[in-house]
Amino acid sequence: MTVRRGLAPLLVLLALTGCTSEEPPAVQLAEVRRAPVTEVVEAPATIGARASATLRSPAQGTIAKLYVSEGDRVRKGQVLARIRSPQAEDQLSQARRASRMPAPASFGANVRLPSLDTGAFDRKVAAHFAKARKEAKKVEDRQARRQLLTAIELAQTQHRAQTKALASITAQLNRSITGVTSDLSSSMASLQAASRTQAKAAVKAAESTVKSLTIKAPFSGVVSLGRASGGGAAGGVESLLGRLPGGGQQLPSVPSGGSASGAPVAIGVPVSPGDSIVTVTDVSRLTLDADVDETDVLLVREGVEAAVELDAVPGATYTAVVTGIGVNPMEGTTGGVSYPVRLRLGPGAFDDGAKAPAPKPGMSAVTRLTVRESPSAVSVPASAIVSSGRESVVWAVADGVARRRVVKLGAQGDAVVEVLNGVSVGDRVVVKGADSVREGQRLP
Repeated sequence: MTVRRGLAPLLVLLALTGCTSEEPPAVQLAEVRRAPVTEVVEAPATIGARASATLRSPAQGTIAKLYVSEGDRVRKGQVLARIRSPQAEDQLSQARRASRMPAPASFGANVRLPSLDTGAFDRKVAAHFAKARKEAKKVEDRQARRQLLTAIELAQTQHRAQTKALASITAQLNRSITGVTSDLSSSMASLQAASRTQAKAAVKAAESTVKSLTIKAPFSGVVSLGRASGGGAAGGVESLLGRLPGGGQQLPSVPSGGSASGAPVAIGVPVSPGDSIVTVTDVSRLTLDADVDETDVLLVREGVEAAVELDAVPGATYTAVVTGIGVNPMEGTTGGVSYPVRLRLGPGAFDDGAKAPAPKPGMSAVTRLTVRESPSAVSVPASAIVSSGRESVVWAVADGVARRRVVKLGAQGDAVVEVLNGVSVGDRVVVKGADSVREGQRLP
């Protein structure tokens, strides 16, 4: 039917009503039932290895021998390569020679001032005093004689005091010199001990560097040969690693998303300290690193099971279990916040039951974590839930009239939602057009 311009609004309304008499009603109802409800959180993820370590050159040299090839499987402790480094050997020889050098003579602590032997002088003085006293006694004048003897006695007393004071000063000087020389001797001994310790540490570091020239697998895994492009350039970050304390040891690195291959590694190729020689990756147990949105991460717990799909294996589903949940947030490309969740990856199967191939580290995936599951829940269709501020509401029908019910939700599936309270099994609720219903509205 064509609605022409100029017709009265009432006629238009009647015409439209007649046309839609066969259409389904704007509001549909359904009964609250018991049904299984599963809530799933979906998150992007990346396949990871159990462990990965890049073994680096500890010193300047050349690759003398390679015992493995790209993709070889190796066991823990297996020799992978040997590096020839005359520089490291020379440093070890120098360190050993320095450690064998004799220590300098210790500074004696028995320095003393020579004691003053005043015996002969004292005897001469005593003789003079005795002679003076004898001559004084010959004086006939009694008063004069007494005065002379008193003066002689006083002079002798002063002499004894001066002799005693000189001995005290000498002893004090000797004590001071003994303390100074003792402190100096102690300092010299400490310096010698520190020098010996430093020499031993230098030998140990040089021995460790030479030992590290033989590169061994830290654990069993698969080998990748190569080093980062330009790794041998002087002044690079990796070349500086070998100059740091402990830089003579093989330096493991954190696995990265980039390729381990770069400049070729072969016999006779020169290497610098810190150059990557071999990367060993343990693929005996694969992991999964998922980025879960902040709105969902609080629902994730250790032990939660998940289904995993890989872009590289269409039609296959792998099992996984949550083993850890990170606490440091990561900002996404869209500005949202997510948290890292670690899972242990299990076997996979195709839809027809055939075994799926083992994935490789670095492959992208989508993980679906089953965070809540209720096998026999009081449930309503998800379309029945209306958000009102912080409340979740359904419109129930009582005596043919719409009644607003605030409900508490449990597990929330894609199509069905668990209702913990607010409605009961058998209640009729609005499942279509709930946004347009009002309190007291009569419903069929």
